[in-house]
Amino acid sequence: MRSIHTSFTPHGSSHDPAVTAANTATIKTSLLEAIANDPDLPTLGSSISRIVQLSSSDHESIRQLSYFVLSDVSLTQKILRLSNSVAFRSSSNKIITSVTKAIFLMGFNSVRNCALAMLLVDGMSGKQVEHVRTELIHTLAASMVSRELAKHSQFSDAEEIVVVALFKNLGRLLLAAYDPEHYQKMTALIAQGTHTPWQAAMQILGFNLETLTENILENWNIPGSIIQALKNRPGGNLNLAKSKHEWMQQAAEFSEKAAPLVLTWTQTNDPACKEKLLGRFGKALCLDTIKLDQLIANAGEETYALLMDTDLIALENKRTNKPSSSPTEFSPENEEDALTDLILGTDQNDHHQITQRYPSGKPYNASTLLLSGIQDVAEIMASGYYKLDDLVMLVLETYYNSLGFRFITFCLLDSKINQYRARSSLGQNNMIYQKAFNFPATPSIDLFHGALKKNADLLISDASTCKIRKLIPQWHRDSLPDARSFMVLPLVTRQKPIGLFYADRDVEAPEGISSEETRLIRTLKGQALTAFNSN
Repeated sequence: MRSIHTSFTPHGSSHDPAVTAANTATIKTSLLEAIANDPDLPTLGSSISRIVQLSSSDHESIRQLSYFVLSDVSLTQKILRLSNSVAFRSSSNKIITSVTKAIFLMGFNSVRNCALAMLLVDGMSGKQVEHVRTELIHTLAASMVSRELAKHSQFSDAEEIVVVALFKNLGRLLLAAYDPEHYQKMTALIAQGTHTPWQAAMQILGFNLETLTENILENWNIPGSIIQALKNRPGGNLNLAKSKHEWMQQAAEFSEKAAPLVLTWTQTNDPACKEKLLGRFGKALCLDTIKLDQLIANAGEETYALLMDTDLIALENKRTNKPSSSPTEFSPENEEDALTDLILGTDQNDHHQITQRYPSGKPYNASTLLLSGIQDVAEIMASGYYKLDDLVMLVLETYYNSLGFRFITFCLLDSKINQYRARSSLGQNNMIYQKAFNFPATPSIDLFHGALKKNADLLISDASTCKIRKLIPQWHRDSLPDARSFMVLPLVTRQKPIGLFYADRDVEAPEGISSEETRLIRTLKGQALTAFNSN
Protein backbone atom coordinates (compact mmCIF):
# COMPACT_ATOMS: atom_id res chain seq x y z
CA MET A 1 0.00 0.00 0.00
CA ARG A 2 1.03 3.59 -0.57
CA SER A 3 1.16 6.61 1.68
CA ILE A 4 -2.13 7.82 3.08
CA HIS A 5 -0.79 11.25 3.90
CA THR A 6 -0.03 14.44 2.03
CA SER A 7 3.16 13.62 0.20
CA PHE A 8 3.28 13.23 -3.58
CA THR A 9 6.84 11.88 -3.55
CA PRO A 10 7.21 8.30 -4.82
CA HIS A 11 8.17 5.82 -2.18
CA GLY A 12 11.86 5.49 -1.69
CA SER A 13 13.98 2.91 0.00
CA SER A 14 14.85 4.83 3.14
CA HIS A 15 14.17 1.96 5.46
CA ASP A 16 16.91 2.35 8.06
CA PRO A 17 18.68 -1.00 8.54
CA ALA A 18 19.10 0.02 12.19
CA VAL A 19 15.41 -0.73 12.60
CA THR A 20 15.82 -4.44 12.89
CA ALA A 21 13.09 -7.01 12.59
CA ALA A 22 13.23 -7.48 16.35
CA ASN A 23 12.80 -3.76 16.97
CA THR A 24 9.94 -3.62 14.51
CA ALA A 25 8.20 -6.52 16.21
CA THR A 26 8.68 -4.92 19.63
CA ILE A 27 7.31 -1.54 18.52
CA LYS A 28 4.33 -3.11 16.77
CA THR A 29 3.59 -5.48 19.64
CA SER A 30 3.76 -2.69 22.22
CA LEU A 31 1.45 -0.50 20.13
CA LEU A 32 -1.07 -3.28 19.58
CA GLU A 33 -1.02 -4.17 23.28
CA ALA A 34 -1.62 -0.54 24.28
CA ILE A 35 -4.57 -0.39 21.89
CA ALA A 36 -5.92 -3.75 23.04
CA ASN A 37 -5.67 -2.79 26.72
CA ASP A 38 -7.67 0.41 26.33
CA PRO A 39 -11.07 -0.46 27.85
CA ASP A 40 -12.79 2.33 25.90
CA LEU A 41 -11.71 1.32 22.41
CA PRO A 42 -13.94 -1.78 22.00
CA THR A 43 -16.97 0.33 22.90
CA LEU A 44 -15.90 2.98 20.42
CA GLY A 45 -15.39 0.34 17.75
CA SER A 46 -18.79 -1.22 18.44
CA SER A 47 -20.55 2.14 18.20
CA ILE A 48 -18.73 3.12 15.02
CA SER A 49 -19.47 -0.26 13.42
CA ARG A 50 -23.13 0.06 14.30
CA ILE A 51 -23.40 3.49 12.68
CA VAL A 52 -21.30 2.64 9.61
CA GLN A 53 -23.50 -0.31 8.76
CA LEU A 54 -26.69 1.75 8.74
CA SER A 55 -27.79 2.29 5.16
CA SER A 56 -29.65 5.32 3.81
CA SER A 57 -31.61 2.97 1.54
CA ASP A 58 -32.86 0.93 4.49
CA HIS A 59 -35.88 2.58 6.07
CA GLU A 60 -35.30 0.89 9.42
CA SER A 61 -31.89 2.55 9.53
CA ILE A 62 -33.48 5.98 9.92
CA ARG A 63 -35.19 4.89 13.11
CA GLN A 64 -32.05 3.18 14.35
CA LEU A 65 -29.99 6.31 13.73
CA SER A 66 -32.57 8.40 15.58
CA TYR A 67 -32.52 5.94 18.50
CA PHE A 68 -28.72 5.94 18.62
CA VAL A 69 -28.35 9.72 18.64
CA LEU A 70 -31.21 10.34 21.06
CA SER A 71 -29.83 7.77 23.51
CA ASP A 72 -26.80 10.01 24.02
CA VAL A 73 -27.67 13.46 25.39
CA SER A 74 -24.29 14.93 24.47
CA LEU A 75 -24.43 13.57 20.92
CA THR A 76 -27.99 14.86 20.51
CA GLN A 77 -26.97 18.36 21.55
CA LYS A 78 -23.99 18.36 19.20
CA ILE A 79 -26.03 17.17 16.21
CA LEU A 80 -28.69 19.83 16.81
CA ARG A 81 -26.09 22.55 17.32
CA LEU A 82 -24.26 21.56 14.14
CA SER A 83 -27.47 21.30 12.10
CA ASN A 84 -28.26 24.91 13.00
CA SER A 85 -24.77 26.23 12.19
CA VAL A 86 -24.26 28.47 9.16
CA ALA A 87 -22.31 25.82 7.26
CA PHE A 88 -24.85 23.01 7.73
CA ARG A 89 -28.14 24.92 7.92
CA SER A 90 -30.68 23.71 5.36
CA SER A 91 -31.81 25.84 2.45
CA SER A 92 -35.15 26.42 4.19
CA ASN A 93 -33.21 28.25 6.93
CA LYS A 94 -35.57 26.71 9.50
CA ILE A 95 -34.31 26.20 13.02
CA ILE A 96 -33.88 22.46 13.65
CA THR A 97 -35.07 21.41 17.09
CA SER A 98 -35.21 17.62 16.82
CA VAL A 99 -32.93 14.84 15.62
CA THR A 100 -35.71 13.46 13.42
CA LYS A 101 -36.09 16.80 11.68
CA ALA A 102 -32.31 17.09 11.33
CA ILE A 103 -32.30 13.76 9.47
CA PHE A 104 -35.22 14.89 7.33
CA LEU A 105 -33.70 18.26 6.37
CA MET A 106 -29.97 17.54 6.41
CA GLY A 107 -30.28 14.03 5.04
CA PHE A 108 -29.61 10.64 6.59
CA ASN A 109 -26.01 10.47 5.38
CA SER A 110 -25.08 13.92 6.67
CA VAL A 111 -26.35 13.19 10.17
CA ARG A 112 -24.81 9.70 10.18
CA ASN A 113 -21.41 10.99 9.06
CA CYS A 114 -21.41 13.87 11.54
CA ALA A 115 -22.34 11.45 14.31
CA LEU A 116 -19.42 9.22 13.26
CA ALA A 117 -17.01 12.13 13.39
CA MET A 118 -18.24 13.10 16.85
CA LEU A 119 -17.93 9.51 18.10
CA LEU A 120 -14.36 9.36 16.85
CA VAL A 121 -13.47 12.66 18.53
CA ASP A 122 -15.12 11.72 21.82
CA GLY A 123 -13.53 8.28 21.79
CA MET A 124 -10.01 9.56 21.20
CA SER A 125 -10.05 12.79 23.20
CA GLY A 126 -7.82 12.98 26.26
CA LYS A 127 -5.15 10.65 24.88
CA GLN A 128 -1.90 12.62 24.39
CA VAL A 129 -4.09 15.63 23.81
CA GLU A 130 -2.05 17.81 21.45
CA HIS A 131 -0.89 15.01 19.15
CA VAL A 132 -4.35 13.47 18.96
CA ARG A 133 -5.93 16.88 18.45
CA THR A 134 -3.62 17.52 15.48
CA GLU A 135 -4.58 14.27 13.80
CA LEU A 136 -8.29 14.61 14.61
CA ILE A 137 -8.41 18.08 13.06
CA HIS A 138 -6.69 16.75 9.95
CA THR A 139 -9.10 13.82 9.82
CA LEU A 140 -12.22 15.98 10.11
CA ALA A 141 -10.92 18.37 7.45
CA ALA A 142 -10.36 15.44 5.07
CA SER A 143 -13.88 14.17 5.75
CA MET A 144 -15.37 17.56 4.86
CA VAL A 145 -13.36 17.66 1.62
CA SER A 146 -14.76 14.25 0.74
CA ARG A 147 -18.27 15.47 1.60
CA GLU A 148 -17.89 18.21 -1.03
CA LEU A 149 -16.64 15.68 -3.60
CA ALA A 150 -19.62 13.43 -2.92
CA LYS A 151 -22.04 16.23 -3.85
CA HIS A 152 -20.79 16.14 -7.44
CA SER A 153 -20.20 12.41 -7.87
CA GLN A 154 -22.04 10.45 -10.54
CA PHE A 155 -22.13 7.35 -8.33
CA SER A 156 -25.02 6.44 -6.05
CA ASP A 157 -24.49 6.55 -2.26
CA ALA A 158 -21.35 8.58 -2.87
CA GLU A 159 -21.45 9.96 0.68
CA GLU A 160 -19.95 6.67 1.80
CA ILE A 161 -16.65 8.36 0.90
CA VAL A 162 -16.96 10.50 4.05
CA VAL A 163 -16.67 7.33 6.14
CA VAL A 164 -13.59 6.28 4.18
CA ALA A 165 -11.99 9.69 4.66
CA LEU A 166 -12.61 9.55 8.42
CA PHE A 167 -10.66 6.29 8.62
CA LYS A 168 -7.90 7.16 6.15
CA ASN A 169 -5.66 8.59 8.85
CA LEU A 170 -6.64 6.15 11.61
CA GLY A 171 -3.22 4.47 11.86
CA ARG A 172 -1.46 7.76 12.47
CA LEU A 173 -4.16 8.83 14.92
CA LEU A 174 -3.72 5.62 16.91
CA LEU A 175 0.04 6.06 16.90
CA ALA A 176 -0.36 9.60 18.27
CA ALA A 177 -2.68 8.31 21.01
CA TYR A 178 -0.82 5.19 22.11
CA ASP A 179 2.84 5.72 21.15
CA PRO A 180 3.55 9.47 21.25
CA GLU A 181 7.33 8.99 21.37
CA HIS A 182 7.53 7.27 18.00
CA TYR A 183 4.82 9.55 16.62
CA GLN A 184 6.95 12.61 17.41
CA LYS A 185 10.05 11.06 15.86
CA MET A 186 8.11 10.21 12.71
CA THR A 187 6.50 13.65 12.35
CA ALA A 188 9.88 15.32 12.95
CA LEU A 189 11.32 13.51 9.92
CA ILE A 190 8.32 14.51 7.82
CA ALA A 191 8.63 18.15 8.93
CA GLN A 192 12.28 18.23 7.79
CA GLY A 193 11.09 17.49 4.27
CA THR A 194 13.54 14.62 3.87
CA HIS A 195 11.01 11.82 4.24
CA THR A 196 7.55 11.07 2.96
CA PRO A 197 5.12 9.87 5.65
CA TRP A 198 5.53 6.32 4.33
CA GLN A 199 9.31 6.55 4.47
CA ALA A 200 9.24 8.09 7.94
CA ALA A 201 7.01 5.32 9.23
CA MET A 202 9.26 2.64 7.76
CA GLN A 203 12.40 4.23 9.24
CA ILE A 204 11.03 4.92 12.72
CA LEU A 205 8.58 2.04 13.10
CA GLY A 206 9.70 -0.50 10.57
CA PHE A 207 6.14 -1.15 9.39
CA ASN A 208 3.38 0.47 7.40
CA LEU A 209 0.63 2.30 9.34
CA GLU A 210 -1.95 1.39 6.69
CA THR A 211 -1.69 -2.22 7.84
CA LEU A 212 -2.51 -1.14 11.38
CA THR A 213 -5.54 0.77 10.08
CA GLU A 214 -6.80 -2.29 8.21
CA ASN A 215 -6.37 -4.54 11.25
CA ILE A 216 -8.31 -2.20 13.54
CA LEU A 217 -11.13 -1.69 11.04
CA GLU A 218 -11.42 -5.44 10.50
CA ASN A 219 -11.70 -5.88 14.28
CA TRP A 220 -14.45 -3.26 14.27
CA ASN A 221 -16.31 -5.22 11.56
CA ILE A 222 -16.16 -2.33 9.12
CA PRO A 223 -17.32 -3.46 5.63
CA GLY A 224 -14.55 -4.65 3.32
CA SER A 225 -15.57 -2.15 0.62
CA ILE A 226 -14.62 0.71 2.94
CA ILE A 227 -11.32 -0.89 3.96
CA GLN A 228 -10.38 -1.52 0.32
CA ALA A 229 -11.21 2.09 -0.57
CA LEU A 230 -8.40 3.20 1.77
CA LYS A 231 -5.79 1.92 -0.70
CA ASN A 232 -4.28 4.54 -3.01
CA ARG A 233 -4.36 4.18 -6.78
CA PRO A 234 -1.08 3.64 -8.69
CA GLY A 235 1.17 6.66 -9.19
CA GLY A 236 0.80 9.21 -11.95
CA ASN A 237 -2.08 11.31 -13.20
CA LEU A 238 -5.46 9.62 -12.79
CA ASN A 239 -8.30 9.23 -15.28
CA LEU A 240 -12.03 9.19 -14.72
CA ALA A 241 -13.02 6.28 -12.53
CA LYS A 242 -14.71 3.31 -14.19
CA SER A 243 -16.35 2.15 -10.97
CA LYS A 244 -17.50 3.52 -7.64
CA HIS A 245 -14.70 1.60 -5.88
CA GLU A 246 -12.06 3.28 -8.05
CA TRP A 247 -13.66 6.70 -7.52
CA MET A 248 -13.70 6.21 -3.74
CA GLN A 249 -9.98 5.41 -3.74
CA GLN A 250 -9.29 8.53 -5.78
CA ALA A 251 -11.53 10.72 -3.63
CA ALA A 252 -10.14 9.40 -0.34
CA GLU A 253 -6.54 10.04 -1.36
CA PHE A 254 -7.41 13.51 -2.69
CA SER A 255 -9.28 14.41 0.51
CA GLU A 256 -6.31 13.35 2.63
CA LYS A 257 -3.87 15.41 0.58
CA ALA A 258 -6.15 18.46 0.29
CA ALA A 259 -6.85 18.67 4.04
CA PRO A 260 -3.85 20.96 4.77
CA LEU A 261 -5.26 23.47 2.27
CA VAL A 262 -8.54 23.49 4.17
CA LEU A 263 -6.78 24.15 7.46
CA THR A 264 -4.61 27.02 6.18
CA TRP A 265 -6.37 28.24 3.07
CA THR A 266 -6.47 31.94 3.95
CA GLN A 267 -2.93 32.02 5.29
CA THR A 268 -0.99 30.20 2.62
CA ASN A 269 -1.96 30.02 -1.02
CA ASP A 270 0.14 26.96 -1.78
CA PRO A 271 0.30 26.94 -5.60
CA ALA A 272 2.69 24.00 -5.68
CA CYS A 273 0.32 21.81 -3.64
CA LYS A 274 -2.65 22.85 -5.78
CA GLU A 275 -0.71 22.17 -8.96
CA LYS A 276 0.16 18.66 -7.79
CA LEU A 277 -3.42 18.02 -6.70
CA LEU A 278 -4.80 19.14 -10.06
CA GLY A 279 -2.11 17.23 -11.94
CA ARG A 280 -2.95 13.92 -10.29
CA PHE A 281 -6.68 14.34 -9.63
CA GLY A 282 -7.93 17.13 -11.90
CA LYS A 283 -9.10 14.95 -14.78
CA ALA A 284 -10.32 12.13 -12.54
CA LEU A 285 -12.43 14.36 -10.27
CA CYS A 286 -13.35 17.01 -12.88
CA LEU A 287 -11.50 19.77 -11.05
CA ASP A 288 -9.85 22.97 -12.26
CA THR A 289 -8.35 25.83 -10.27
CA ILE A 290 -11.67 27.61 -9.76
CA LYS A 291 -13.52 24.46 -8.73
CA LEU A 292 -10.70 23.44 -6.40
CA ASP A 293 -10.70 26.84 -4.69
CA GLN A 294 -14.48 26.69 -4.22
CA LEU A 295 -14.32 23.14 -2.88
CA ILE A 296 -11.64 24.13 -0.36
CA ALA A 297 -13.64 27.19 0.71
CA ASN A 298 -16.83 25.16 1.24
CA ALA A 299 -14.98 22.41 3.09
CA GLY A 300 -13.32 25.09 5.21
CA GLU A 301 -16.64 26.48 6.46
CA GLU A 302 -17.96 23.01 7.24
CA THR A 303 -14.73 21.97 8.96
CA TYR A 304 -14.76 25.08 11.13
CA ALA A 305 -18.35 24.40 12.24
CA LEU A 306 -17.52 20.76 13.01
CA LEU A 307 -14.35 21.65 14.92
CA MET A 308 -16.23 24.10 17.11
CA ASP A 309 -19.06 21.64 17.69
CA THR A 310 -16.64 18.92 18.77
CA ASP A 311 -14.71 21.37 20.96
CA LEU A 312 -11.50 20.85 19.03
CA ILE A 313 -11.38 24.61 18.76
CA ALA A 314 -13.23 26.83 21.21
CA LEU A 315 -15.73 29.47 20.18
CA GLU A 316 -13.94 32.08 22.22
CA ASN A 317 -10.53 31.14 20.84
CA LYS A 318 -10.42 33.81 18.12
CA ARG A 319 -7.56 33.47 15.68
CA THR A 320 -5.59 36.25 14.02
CA ASN A 321 -4.57 36.46 10.38
CA LYS A 322 -0.95 36.05 11.35
CA PRO A 323 0.56 33.10 9.45
CA SER A 324 1.41 30.12 11.57
CA SER A 325 3.60 27.11 11.00
CA SER A 326 1.25 24.93 13.00
CA PRO A 327 -0.39 22.30 10.76
CA THR A 328 -3.60 22.57 12.77
CA GLU A 329 -4.00 26.36 12.66
CA PHE A 330 -7.40 27.28 11.26
CA SER A 331 -8.23 30.90 10.60
CA PRO A 332 -10.84 31.47 7.87
CA GLU A 333 -10.85 34.89 6.28
CA ASN A 334 -14.45 35.44 7.35
CA GLU A 335 -13.92 34.02 10.84
CA GLU A 336 -15.48 36.99 12.63
CA ASP A 337 -18.51 36.82 10.31
CA ALA A 338 -18.78 33.09 10.94
CA LEU A 339 -18.64 33.61 14.69
CA THR A 340 -21.26 36.35 14.51
CA ASP A 341 -23.56 34.20 12.41
CA LEU A 342 -23.17 31.28 14.76
CA ILE A 343 -23.86 33.43 17.81
CA LEU A 344 -26.96 34.87 16.15
CA GLY A 345 -28.09 31.38 15.29
CA THR A 346 -27.70 30.38 18.91
CA ASP A 347 -29.67 33.42 20.08
CA GLN A 348 -32.50 32.60 17.70
CA ASN A 349 -32.63 29.13 19.15
CA ASP A 350 -32.62 30.18 22.80
CA HIS A 351 -36.38 29.87 23.23
CA HIS A 352 -36.14 26.27 22.07
CA GLN A 353 -33.57 25.36 24.72
CA ILE A 354 -34.55 23.79 28.03
CA THR A 355 -33.23 26.20 30.62
CA GLN A 356 -35.08 25.01 33.73
CA ARG A 357 -37.11 21.97 34.77
CA TYR A 358 -39.58 21.02 37.47
CA PRO A 359 -38.41 18.29 39.87
CA SER A 360 -40.39 15.84 37.70
CA GLY A 361 -38.16 16.64 34.73
CA LYS A 362 -40.80 18.57 32.82
CA PRO A 363 -39.35 21.74 31.22
CA TYR A 364 -40.77 25.10 32.27
CA ASN A 365 -41.09 26.05 28.59
CA ALA A 366 -43.05 22.94 27.61
CA SER A 367 -45.57 24.96 25.57
CA THR A 368 -42.86 26.53 23.43
CA LEU A 369 -41.21 23.17 22.84
CA LEU A 370 -44.52 21.52 21.94
CA LEU A 371 -45.37 24.31 19.52
CA SER A 372 -41.99 23.97 17.86
CA GLY A 373 -42.58 20.24 17.42
CA ILE A 374 -46.01 20.86 15.94
CA GLN A 375 -44.48 23.24 13.43
CA ASP A 376 -41.85 20.65 12.54
CA VAL A 377 -44.50 17.99 11.96
CA ALA A 378 -46.61 20.39 9.86
CA GLU A 379 -43.59 21.29 7.72
CA ILE A 380 -42.69 17.67 7.07
CA MET A 381 -46.28 16.69 6.31
CA ALA A 382 -46.64 19.61 3.91
CA SER A 383 -43.61 18.44 1.97
CA GLY A 384 -45.32 15.16 1.13
CA TYR A 385 -41.93 13.43 1.24
CA TYR A 386 -42.15 11.53 4.47
CA LYS A 387 -42.78 8.06 5.76
CA LEU A 388 -45.27 7.40 8.52
CA ASP A 389 -42.71 5.80 10.83
CA ASP A 390 -40.46 8.88 10.53
CA LEU A 391 -43.35 11.15 11.45
CA VAL A 392 -44.26 8.98 14.43
CA MET A 393 -40.64 9.21 15.60
CA LEU A 394 -40.81 13.01 15.39
CA VAL A 395 -44.04 13.03 17.43
CA LEU A 396 -42.47 10.74 20.04
CA GLU A 397 -39.36 12.90 20.21
CA THR A 398 -41.48 16.05 20.64
CA TYR A 399 -43.52 14.62 23.53
CA TYR A 400 -40.42 13.11 25.11
CA ASN A 401 -38.33 16.29 25.06
CA SER A 402 -41.13 18.79 25.63
CA LEU A 403 -42.65 17.10 28.67
CA GLY A 404 -39.58 15.49 30.21
CA PHE A 405 -40.67 11.85 30.18
CA ARG A 406 -38.50 8.90 31.16
CA PHE A 407 -39.99 6.53 28.57
CA ILE A 408 -42.39 6.99 25.67
CA THR A 409 -43.80 4.52 23.16
CA PHE A 410 -46.19 4.25 20.26
CA CYS A 411 -48.54 1.28 20.42
CA LEU A 412 -50.63 -0.19 17.57
CA LEU A 413 -53.39 -2.79 17.44
CA ASP A 414 -52.23 -6.09 15.96
CA SER A 415 -55.52 -7.59 14.80
CA LYS A 416 -53.92 -10.95 13.99
CA ILE A 417 -53.19 -11.68 17.63
CA ASN A 418 -55.78 -9.25 19.06
CA GLN A 419 -53.19 -7.32 21.07
CA TYR A 420 -51.88 -3.79 21.34
CA ARG A 421 -48.11 -3.88 20.86
CA ALA A 422 -45.42 -1.20 21.20
CA ARG A 423 -43.78 -0.41 17.85
CA SER A 424 -41.43 2.51 18.53
CA SER A 425 -40.03 4.05 21.70
CA LEU A 426 -37.53 6.44 23.22
CA GLY A 427 -36.00 6.94 26.62
CA GLN A 428 -34.36 5.08 29.46
CA ASN A 429 -34.21 1.30 28.85
CA ASN A 430 -36.64 1.90 26.02
CA MET A 431 -36.06 -1.38 24.18
CA ILE A 432 -36.61 -3.41 27.35
CA TYR A 433 -39.81 -1.54 28.17
CA GLN A 434 -40.97 -1.65 24.56
CA LYS A 435 -40.62 -5.42 24.41
CA ALA A 436 -42.77 -5.80 27.51
CA PHE A 437 -45.35 -3.19 26.52
CA ASN A 438 -48.23 -5.19 25.05
CA PHE A 439 -51.70 -6.03 26.29
CA PRO A 440 -54.84 -7.83 25.07
CA ALA A 441 -57.33 -5.89 22.97
CA THR A 442 -60.17 -7.70 24.74
CA PRO A 443 -62.06 -4.97 26.69
CA SER A 444 -61.54 -4.81 30.42
CA ILE A 445 -62.07 -2.24 33.17
CA ASP A 446 -58.77 -0.37 33.39
CA LEU A 447 -57.19 2.94 32.44
CA PHE A 448 -56.02 1.86 29.01
CA HIS A 449 -59.20 0.27 27.72
CA GLY A 450 -61.23 3.04 29.28
CA ALA A 451 -59.19 5.67 27.44
CA LEU A 452 -59.45 3.75 24.16
CA LYS A 453 -63.21 3.20 24.51
CA LYS A 454 -64.00 6.84 25.34
CA ASN A 455 -61.19 8.35 23.22
CA ALA A 456 -60.13 10.19 26.37
CA ASP A 457 -56.63 11.64 26.82
CA LEU A 458 -55.32 10.76 30.28
CA LEU A 459 -52.68 12.82 32.09
CA ILE A 460 -51.90 11.20 35.45
CA SER A 461 -49.80 13.37 37.80
CA ASP A 462 -49.73 10.88 40.68
CA ALA A 463 -50.25 7.22 39.87
CA SER A 464 -50.00 6.20 43.53
CA THR A 465 -53.43 7.49 44.55
CA CYS A 466 -55.93 4.81 45.50
CA LYS A 467 -58.33 5.77 42.73
CA ILE A 468 -55.70 5.44 40.02
CA ARG A 469 -54.02 2.31 41.40
CA LYS A 470 -57.28 0.40 41.18
CA LEU A 471 -57.44 1.08 37.44
CA ILE A 472 -53.86 0.17 36.56
CA PRO A 473 -53.82 -3.30 34.93
CA GLN A 474 -51.54 -6.05 36.14
CA TRP A 475 -49.48 -6.15 32.94
CA HIS A 476 -48.53 -2.49 33.47
CA ARG A 477 -47.62 -3.07 37.12
CA ASP A 478 -45.39 -5.95 36.07
CA SER A 479 -43.61 -4.21 33.19
CA LEU A 480 -43.45 -0.66 34.59
CA PRO A 481 -43.77 -1.02 38.36
CA ASP A 482 -42.06 2.29 39.16
CA ALA A 483 -44.17 4.53 36.89
CA ARG A 484 -45.36 7.41 39.10
CA SER A 485 -46.85 9.76 36.51
CA PHE A 486 -47.86 9.02 32.96
CA MET A 487 -49.80 10.02 29.87
CA VAL A 488 -52.09 7.93 27.67
CA LEU A 489 -53.23 9.36 24.34
CA PRO A 490 -55.59 6.99 22.49
CA LEU A 491 -55.57 6.98 18.70
CA VAL A 492 -59.08 6.54 17.38
CA THR A 493 -59.97 6.83 13.71
CA ARG A 494 -63.43 6.34 12.21
CA GLN A 495 -64.63 5.58 15.75
CA LYS A 496 -62.27 2.61 15.99
CA PRO A 497 -59.25 2.55 18.32
CA ILE A 498 -56.06 1.71 16.45
CA GLY A 499 -53.42 2.37 19.11
CA LEU A 500 -52.07 4.90 21.58
CA PHE A 501 -49.14 7.01 22.72
CA TYR A 502 -47.91 6.22 26.22
CA ALA A 503 -45.28 8.08 28.25
CA ASP A 504 -44.23 8.00 31.90
CA ARG A 505 -41.85 9.21 34.59
CA ASP A 506 -40.59 7.45 37.69
CA VAL A 507 -41.48 10.50 39.80
CA GLU A 508 -44.71 12.37 40.45
CA ALA A 509 -45.53 15.51 38.44
CA PRO A 510 -47.57 17.72 40.78
CA GLU A 511 -47.21 20.71 38.46
CA GLY A 512 -49.66 19.00 36.12
CA ILE A 513 -50.45 20.16 32.60
CA SER A 514 -51.67 23.64 31.73
CA SER A 515 -54.63 24.24 29.42
CA GLU A 516 -52.28 25.55 26.72
CA GLU A 517 -50.08 22.46 27.01
CA THR A 518 -53.17 20.25 26.84
CA ARG A 519 -54.28 21.97 23.64
CA LEU A 520 -50.84 21.52 22.06
CA ILE A 521 -50.59 17.88 23.14
CA ARG A 522 -53.91 17.18 21.43
CA THR A 523 -52.93 19.15 18.34
CA LEU A 524 -49.82 17.03 17.96
CA LYS A 525 -51.86 13.86 18.40
CA GLY A 526 -54.29 15.16 15.78
CA GLN A 527 -51.44 15.57 13.31
CA ALA A 528 -50.44 11.97 13.87
CA LEU A 529 -54.02 10.81 13.25
CA THR A 530 -54.18 12.85 10.05
CA ALA A 531 -51.03 11.13 8.85
CA PHE A 532 -52.49 7.71 9.71
CA ASN A 533 -55.70 8.47 7.81
CA SER A 534 -53.82 9.66 4.73
CA ASN A 535 -51.59 6.58 4.52
